[in-house]
Amino acid sequence: MKYFFSRLSMLLLICIIAFGCNKKIKQQEDEIYSRHLQAHIKLTIFSTPLPDEKSELDLLLLNDGQDAEKMNVKNILDSLYKEKLIKPLIIVAIHADNRLQEYGVSGLPDFNNNGSKADKYAAFIDNELVAFIKKKAGVRKFRTVAIAGCSQGGLSAFDIGWDNADKIDKVGVFSGSFWWRDKDITAKDYLDVNNRIMLSKIRSSRKRPKLQYWFYAGTGEENADRDKDGIIDVVDDTRDLIEIIKSKNVCPPSDIVYKELAEGKHEYAYWRKAFPDFLIWAFQ
Repeated sequence: MKYFFSRLSMLLLICIIAFGCNKKIKQQEDEIYSRHLQAHIKLTIFSTPLPDEKSELDLLLLNDGQDAEKMNVKNILDSLYKEKLIKPLIIVAIHADNRLQEYGVSGLPDFNNNGSKADKYAAFIDNELVAFIKKKAGVRKFRTVAIAGCSQGGLSAFDIGWDNADKIDKVGVFSGSFWWRDKDITAKDYLDVNNRIMLSKIRSSRKRPKLQYWFYAGTGEENADRDKDGIIDVVDDTRDLIEIIKSKNVCPPSDIVYKELAEGKHEYAYWRKAFPDFLIWAFQ
């Protein structure tokens, strides 16, 4: 009898441990070789417990994956999932190999030729990474696919989302570098309306992507104010882009969310505060 209860206790303990492990957020390091970038790209992958029905699984592609710890990704994901504020989710944090060249507007480098590999990075996401993740996760189609990033990584995320709306449903931009320009601001003929690359691209685009958009900017990120209207550039540029999107009628106004934080700085301490709101919006 003692042996029976001892065995039963052991089985119960194993079940409890197994159940507890299944409820934990998993983090693993991986790598994929990109023929487009001609480089091995490191990935940090975070995942909630997987649902029985794989089609209910969501995916977030996150730029600047080397800074996932600064963004507090694992702890935020764990908290939101335990509180049942988000659905089952995989976050693939993509480590930048050369962020100054990979992040930008596809095919349109800035006046210093930064972002010269943005088209190759976009091709890596579209043609290589998404298929790689599907195979790893055993998923034929994710319920929702989103892409997000901060600063120049946010510019990249928006550009890739806009150009690949057949694979991406939602875009998250934290303090996006929408000032990205094809002419030095000191040039006599510089004009915001003509020389901000992303805004000009969207204004002239004939695409009507079915996307949802989430933007964040802080009013304390910088002192620059090109047009001297008392509003810093990161806020002005983000608001201007939103107005262009709205003018094109590519989505209902409710599909565009803009969060502005008073005195928010251009740093991870503030971006990670906004990160839970984005995740809940994208994956609830």
